[in-house]
Amino acid sequence: MGHSGHPSPLMTDLLRHSGGVAIIDGGLATELERHGADLNDPLWSAKCLLTSPHLIHTVHTDYLEAGADIIITASYQATIQGFEAKGYTTEEGETMLRRSVEIACEAREAYTKRCKEAQHDVDSSGKVLKQRPIIVAASVGSYGAYLADGSEYSGLYGEAVNLETLKEFHRRRVKILAESGADLIAFETIPNKVEAQAYVELLEEENIEVPAWFAFNSKDGINVVSGDSLIECATIADRCKRVVAVGINCTPPRFIHELISSIRKVTNKPILIYPNSGECYDAEIKEWVHNTGVSDDDFVSYVNKWCDAGACLVGGCCRTTPNTIRAIYKTLANRSTDAPM
Repeated sequence: MGHSGHPSPLMTDLLRHSGGVAIIDGGLATELERHGADLNDPLWSAKCLLTSPHLIHTVHTDYLEAGADIIITASYQATIQGFEAKGYTTEEGETMLRRSVEIACEAREAYTKRCKEAQHDVDSSGKVLKQRPIIVAASVGSYGAYLADGSEYSGLYGEAVNLETLKEFHRRRVKILAESGADLIAFETIPNKVEAQAYVELLEEENIEVPAWFAFNSKDGINVVSGDSLIECATIADRCKRVVAVGINCTPPRFIHELISSIRKVTNKPILIYPNSGECYDAEIKEWVHNTGVSDDDFVSYVNKWCDAGACLVGGCCRTTPNTIRAIYKTLANRSTDAPM
């Protein structure tokens, strides 16, 4: 593990202020829909950037009020190539990428101002108004997210897509997001080893100064979704000095504990996890079962176990809501008061 280098000042500061575990926000798409956005579109987030940026601002604010320390921008599916396919110019595509970061920064600024004026850390309606560092993470979805055919959940891009293809696909977008005012670039739902390698080479070739995190996804608790070894993928992330945290997102909760253990074998960098929800634990059959509702209780009951296993950035992905994040905030607040001094 000799490559990890010194801990990132960004992460050190964040984790110091948050008592050792920082909170990532939850799902974006489902929340936008709940607020009235129509997302029947391969470019759903982009569509919102164009037609209803106020809804994105609202969702960011909801998560901050629930206790999130890190908000992730609405750029997961926003790619220059995707915009061009819809008839937008390259410039318009680049503007929308920047806009995704601006909206998050505006939400943070307005929220921080309210926190300074607040009398209490939590107001009478349960909104968290505690002064703390807030991180804006610019989301980069995988090549599969652009294809919008589910291949970010298989990681199988076909023979025609290689390291160079992926680097050229992501290059301009990563540069723009790096220069947009975000604190961090979040490479999310990375489904295979070649895309992780492409990101590492891009960060180095373009001399990106902004720190990054790598979040992989898994459907078996051992490998990333393509079948590539998670340990190999996490090693690639560990060796890149610009990567300040490594972990898992968009993965069923039942696999998380095992995946944290695997990642810990190859890195000392902070481990982040923000799994999907929509599953609950059936004690009689001793199995997780799919349900349409989200059981925040089941999800949150695992948070302490994940932290014990070594996670220090925790949030939610698909189908998690501000209620999930609020429950995590309460759990972690109890955890810090229970901790021995």
